[in-house]
Order: sequence, then C-alpha cells, then structure tokens
Amino acid sequence: MNKRTSSRLSLFVFLIQIMAYSLSTTVTANEKVIERVDWQKQFSKFEAEGTMVVLDEREKISKKYVFNLQRAQKRYSPASTYKIPHSLFALDAGIVKDKFQTFKWDGIKRNYKPHNQDQTLQSAMRYSAIWVYDLFAKKLGAEKSNNYLSKINYGNKDSSTKTGSYWVDGNLSISAHEQIVFLKKLYNNKLPFKIEHQLLVKDIMLTDSGENWSLHAKTGWQGHYGWWVGWVECPTGPVFFALNIDTPNRLKDLYKRKPIVTEILQLMEALPNKKLN
Repeated sequence: MNKRTSSRLSLFVFLIQIMAYSLSTTVTANEKVIERVDWQKQFSKFEAEGTMVVLDEREKISKKYVFNLQRAQKRYSPASTYKIPHSLFALDAGIVKDKFQTFKWDGIKRNYKPHNQDQTLQSAMRYSAIWVYDLFAKKLGAEKSNNYLSKINYGNKDSSTKTGSYWVDGNLSISAHEQIVFLKKLYNNKLPFKIEHQLLVKDIMLTDSGENWSLHAKTGWQGHYGWWVGWVECPTGPVFFALNIDTPNRLKDLYKRKPIVTEILQLMEALPNKKLN
C-alpha cells in the first residue's frame, strides 16, 4: 500500500468516526443528546427488545440519553399512556369535574378485578380502567378528539379506528421521543389547558415517592408492545423517561417494563436503590 492510498484510507476512517460520533452525541439548544449503547445490559438482563429515552434536566444543560436511536423515533400505539392526555381532554370538556367524581360500573365483568367496580378519575388512571376512557371517547366524539390531538400536537394526531379503542386498536401512534416532549409540556404546565387541570392529572399520575423524590408515571400495553413513561421529580429538576418494549410473551413480559427503567434511573442516581411500589 503506497503512502497516498494509506492517507486516503486514514482520512476515510477518520470521517466514519466523526459521523458515528455525531450520530451518538449531538448538541442542540440547551440539550445534549447521547446514545447509551451500554443500556443494552439492562435490556439483555430481562431478555427485552425495545428503546428508552431519558431527558435529564437536573443541570443547567439538559441531557437526553437514548437507547436504540432508530426505534425511539418510530411511532407506536400509545395504549394506556394515552390516559394522560385523555384525562386532560375530559376535564377540559367538562366530562369530569374532579378526581373524585364517580363513574358507575357498567356491570360487564372483565379479566382484571379492579376494573369491575365504580371508578373515579384517580382509580381509572391507577387501575388503567379502559371502559371509563371509552366513555370519555364516546362523549367527546371523533371530531372533538381530533381537535384536541391537533391542539397538543400528539403523535400522528389520528383518532380513526375500524374497531376498538382508537388509542389501542386504532391508528393513533406516538414515538418515545414525542412522549418525552408531551410529558415535559405537562410538567411545566405548558399545555393549552387550565393549570388546575394539568396539576390534577400530574397528581393522579403519582405512583411512588420518598423524602427527596416523587415518581409520576403511566404504563401502557397494546398487546404486542408495552410502555412505561413519566418522570422523577428530583430536588434539582425532573428526569423524564419513556420506555417501549416488545411483548411476544404478552402478559409474561409486562413486568419487565418497570425494572428496566428503575435500574437505569438508579444508575443515574435519579431514583433511590430501593424496590418501588
């Protein structure tokens, strides 16, 4: 190999390295994006395929960490994570007055026992009672639902469906990156809804807390894949997260969502080293 060929090869290798670096680490306005290939350890531990996006705002410059860059940009049905914006829609439309308003059980027995009882907005969120949100969707109607989706720029903003709940079986879809954008707006009370409604929804999302932290989150399951999205409130700022994994073994895979997120956030010192509720 002559010197000219060797120099060209070295330049080519250098350019490839630069391109790889720019894909894994980019800087935008007040946000640093870093690919976390090392999080494969947590996904492999639980034999899971998926993606996770974390936006850490505990410092002046926000840092966004991403595992599986390509999947993080792909849109999936939001499933029950949609109960977060859906609750805001119902509150804004006057379908729900507060978190204590009772919705009478329709008498249809479902597989999950907590669904087979009267619900409030708080319990419907906690137990992911889909029949309550089907009621909201019916009262809102397709046109108003689409208007709300466009108003908050949620995913592909498409509430159409041939059958079933449009956020599970229909065309509505959202990416992990877009989940983070939405959650950040909610956290900062920047959505186009009354502040008291945004505060109420954040309140019913509370799933665990300690002396210096609180966890606000929601799970979701479409059947083929599952979500866990939310944020940890820390003394110096929030840490947002959005996890999406495949669930080929269906119910047997659902438990994997929380430990993957928990282990990663504990490594980042965003959560204490304890078992969460």
